[in-house]
Amino acid sequence: MKKHRFFFVFFFLVLQTLSSQRRILNQLPNFDKKKYHWGFYLGLNSRDFKVAYQESDFKNTHVSFENETGFNVGLIGDMRILENLNIRLEPGLWSNTSTIHFRDQNFIDGTTATTDFAYENAEISSTYFHFPVLLKWSTNRLNNIRPYVIGGVSYDLNFSSKQKNKDDNRTNVFRMRTHNLMYEVGMGIDIYFPYFKFSPSIRGQFAITNELFGDNKDATHPTSPYTDPIDFLGTSAIFLKFAFE
Repeated sequence: MKKHRFFFVFFFLVLQTLSSQRRILNQLPNFDKKKYHWGFYLGLNSRDFKVAYQESDFKNTHVSFENETGFNVGLIGDMRILENLNIRLEPGLWSNTSTIHFRDQNFIDGTTATTDFAYENAEISSTYFHFPVLLKWSTNRLNNIRPYVIGGVSYDLNFSSKQKNKDDNRTNVFRMRTHNLMYEVGMGIDIYFPYFKFSPSIRGQFAITNELFGDNKDATHPTSPYTDPIDFLGTSAIFLKFAFE
């Protein structure tokens, strides 16, 4: 439901910006002829996770996530390589909070439980350094607007991963990997004003690498009901980005 709201907000803001823009033809006519230009962005994100399960001794353990809207901020470096094609670097910081819910359905249903919990939660408060390398393909400019599509890959450094923490889910510590690879795709529109270019866009971000760092295993705890059933856990996020260039 949150993702639908993100699409609504994006298109509403674009329409409002276009309708309120002063009707001055061809503002910043030479902006796109520059080889390099710089900017910054602000935005909102809704980060969810895709979960794939595997065979384990804990067949009825499931996980779900409760997510809050987060924020992102960063810088933009843009290089024109063709008339309609640019390469962009958009390093920035992301922050958001999620709660992961572990549930043993057998325990809840009152049948033979395979684990010792009915419902357990762990909070995931994350701060990421997000470094994408993107290709931006734009249409020809129409007066003061120029739609585009964008996509590429990114490296994400999770400052809050807790990968090096010796505790795990048995003490309510959910660990993720520090270094991750993502890909992202999106669309947006450049809107030209007298002194700057405003560029709202909506993006989707998806994990390439597995972000889960499994629980500890030793002679006392040879298995984990929390992480053993999970084969892959990766980001599936949507975000709004408002760029000023």
